[in-house]
Order: sequence, then C-alpha cells, then structure tokens
Amino acid sequence: MESGFGSDFGGAGGGKLDPGAIMEQVKVQIAVANAQELLQRMTDKCFRKCIGKPGGSLDNSEQKCIAMCMDRYMDAWNTVSRAYNSRLQRERANM
Repeated sequence: MESGFGSDFGGAGGGKLDPGAIMEQVKVQIAVANAQELLQRMTDKCFRKCIGKPGGSLDNSEQKCIAMCMDRYMDAWNTVSRAYNSRLQRERANM
C-alpha cells in the first residue's frame, strides 16, 4: 500500500525519495509562504496607515500614500534581509 508521500520526488529512482529534490521543494514552499506573509503584512500596515474611509475608489492622496508606504516597507525589508543574510554568512564562516 502506497502512502502517497514522495510520489512527486522519486523521478527515475523507481519510487525512491530523493532528499535533494525534497529539500528544494521545501525551500520553494518556504519562500512562497514568506512572500505571501510579506505581502499580507505590507497590505495590512499600509491600508491602516493610508485609508481613512474605505470606499469604492482611492483618491489621489490615498494612492500616493499607498505607493510610498509600500516602497518604504519593501526598502526596509530588503535592508533587514541583506543584514540578516550577511550575518548568517559571517556566522557560518566562523564555524
């Protein structure tokens, strides 16, 4: 009886699990989840900051606020991400 686990990972290995393929798929899933969380947080934060009264459309000031907020959020996230990755590399080099 097959459990269904690993059916997409075996490739030409006759149903054997390929740890490299599994690891890559997990990395992709984590990256997608992180991107979704980033987008959700950015949307929530910028909506609360920029939208006073939700309506059928955004006025010019709301549109500008949303654009600036999202730009700043992404800039901050990129700065933190670069610093974090740099720190990880330094720590790995010291191991």
